[in-house]
Amino acid sequence: MLRTLRRALAGTYWRLSRWTLRSEPAPARAGVLVGAPHTSNWDFVLMLASAWRLGLDVRWLGKHTLFAGWRGPLMRALGGIPVDRRDPSSVVDDVLARVRAGEVFHLVVTPEGTRSGDGWKSGFYRIARAADLPVTLGYVDRTTMTTGLGPTLRLTGDVRADMDDVRAFYADKSGLRPELRTEPRLADEDRPG
Repeated sequence: MLRTLRRALAGTYWRLSRWTLRSEPAPARAGVLVGAPHTSNWDFVLMLASAWRLGLDVRWLGKHTLFAGWRGPLMRALGGIPVDRRDPSSVVDDVLARVRAGEVFHLVVTPEGTRSGDGWKSGFYRIARAADLPVTLGYVDRTTMTTGLGPTLRLTGDVRADMDDVRAFYADKSGLRPELRTEPRLADEDRPG
């Protein structure tokens, strides 16, 4: 029932929106969905509309302050998982515990984080590798007014090679606010071995 309602709401959104949903087929099983470029909070609306239209059960990570007060139940109902940035090390363990407990979902991660310009955060990579989950590259591109899902990758553990594939896909994607776009680069790419 809820899935049908979500798809109907998303269908209405796409009929009225200036944006176009262009997507490769959604992954058949659970995985990690990268949401990039993440340059505006409006990305959230596009992500939900895309996921609901494609019939995906998504969870997403959000700063714990978004879950305070009356917003908490709403954010959780929309698939939110609160993250306390004072203890970011627990995020990967929390998500892995959910996967190992049998919870099936597509985890949406925006690795640009707070759009600080210092590269991407590596949580999506560590979660995908530790849980052996595929990574699907979701996107927002203002230049073409399109959003959707791109290719699904299997990470090899060769961080630089994997991120070269990620960079190649996002090279021509601008985000809603192109001036805030961060180059897809992980600190681990520069570490030996």
